[in-house]
Amino acid sequence: MTKLNEDWLAVWLGLLIFLLALCAAAGTDVLGWAVSTSVWTHLSTALGPVAKSWAGSPGWTYLVATLGFVTLVVTAGVRLLGVRPVRFALPFLTVVSLSYLAWIAGSWAWVAATPDKRKALGVAWSLNLTAEAGFIIALALGLIIGNFFPRVAATLKEAIRPELYVKTGIVILGAFLGITATEQLGLATTVMFRGLCAIVEAYLIYWAVVYWVARRYFGFSREWAAPLASGISICGVSAAIATGAAIKARPVVPIMVSSLVVVFAVMELMFLPFLAQTFLWREPMVAGAWMGLAVKTDGAAVASGAIAESLIRARAAAEGINYSPGWIVGATTTVKVFIDVFIGIWSFVLAWIWSTKIEPGRDRAGAIHIWERFPKFVFGYLFTFAVVMTMGLGWPAIVPKLKASVAEANIFRGIFFVMTFFTIGVVSNFRKLWEAGIARLAAVYVLCLFGFIIWVGLLISWLFFAGVKPPLAH
Repeated sequence: MTKLNEDWLAVWLGLLIFLLALCAAAGTDVLGWAVSTSVWTHLSTALGPVAKSWAGSPGWTYLVATLGFVTLVVTAGVRLLGVRPVRFALPFLTVVSLSYLAWIAGSWAWVAATPDKRKALGVAWSLNLTAEAGFIIALALGLIIGNFFPRVAATLKEAIRPELYVKTGIVILGAFLGITATEQLGLATTVMFRGLCAIVEAYLIYWAVVYWVARRYFGFSREWAAPLASGISICGVSAAIATGAAIKARPVVPIMVSSLVVVFAVMELMFLPFLAQTFLWREPMVAGAWMGLAVKTDGAAVASGAIAESLIRARAAAEGINYSPGWIVGATTTVKVFIDVFIGIWSFVLAWIWSTKIEPGRDRAGAIHIWERFPKFVFGYLFTFAVVMTMGLGWPAIVPKLKASVAEANIFRGIFFVMTFFTIGVVSNFRKLWEAGIARLAAVYVLCLFGFIIWVGLLISWLFFAGVKPPLAH
C-alpha cells in the first residue's frame, strides 16, 4: 500500500470532513449529529447536536458518536502512513476524549462567559476566558500527563501527532473563514474597503516590528520569532500555528505562542471596551475597528466588539443619539475577517521565503525543492476557502444552508485544534520549555502588545474610520 506523509494526509482528512459537511447545503445533512458544546452552567445543557434537526437525544450520545466518527476516520487515514490500526485506535480515542473533556471544562460559564453574556447565563461573574479556555486546559492537562505520568504518556505515544491534527484543522478553517467573508460582503462598501486597508497597514507594521524586536533585543531564533510575530499580528492561535507549520518549526513553538495569545486576549477584553466607551463613544466605528486590530483571538475580538458596542450605544443614548445595533461589532468582525484571510497568504509567503532564502539546504532551491518543502495544508486551506466563498457569492440564496454546512465542519476543526494543544502538552517538558525561553517570550509579547500594537491599531483605526458613523435607529 502506498504511504502518504502527514502533510498530505491532513489535506485529505480536512477535505473529507469539508465535503461531508457540504452535503447539508445540497439537502442531505450528513454531519448534523456532530456534538456542539455551548457555554454552560449545568452540565446537562452543555452538549447537543450542531443541527437542530438532529435534536432529541441525550447530549452524551452526540459526543460518543462524534468521538467515534473522528476515531474511525483518523485511524483509517493513518493506515496510509503505515501505522497499524489496532495499535492506533485505542490511544487515539483516549487522546480525543481527554481533549474534548478539556474543551467542555473550558466552556463552563464561570470560566468562559464574557460580560455581555453573563446576564443571559445567570452568572454574576466569570473569568472572561471565552470557550477558548479549553485550549489552555487541554495544554495544561497534556503537560501534567507528559511530566508527571510518563507511563500514561507512553501508552498514548502512537496517537501523539500534533502536526497532523493542526494541519487538518487549518484545512477546515478555510471553509469557516470563507463563509464569514461572504457574509461580511453585505456590509457597507466603505466599511469593507477601510477595514481591508487598515489590516494591510497594521499588519505590515506589526509583523515586521515584532519579528525585529524578538530577534534583536531578546535573541530569539527565526523559529520562535516568526510564529510570535504572526501570533501577535494576525489571529493569534490560527496564525501562529499556520506560520509554525509553514516554516517547519517544532510544534511546541506555535502552541506556546498561542497560549500566550489567549491569556493576553483576556486582559484586553477586560479593559479595551471600557477605554473605548470613555474616549471613543463619539467615534463608534473607530472603536469597533480598534477591537478587531488589537485583540488577537476571534472569540475575544468579537466579544470585545460586542461589549464596546453595548457600552457605546448606552453612552450615546444618554446623549440622545440612538445608533442602530450591529454596526460597531460589524466593523470589528470585518477587520478580523480580513486579518484571518491573510493567514493563508502569509503562510504561502513565509513558506517560500524559508524554502528559498533561509533554509534552502545544500542544493540550489529549485521548483522541486520548494514543492517538497511547501506545506500542502495551505492548498487545502485555500481550496475550502475559495469553494465556500465562490458558492456564497455565486448563489446568494444558498448562503444560509452553506453557513449551516460550515458550522458542522467547524465542529471538527475545533476538535483537531484542541487535540493539538493536548498532544503538544504531552510531549513537552517543563524544564525544556523554560530553557527555550518561555519567560522571554512573554516579555516580548507584553512589550510589543502594550508598547505599540494596541496604540498603532488605535491610530490606524482612527485614520480609516474617523467620521464614519453607524446609521441611526428609527
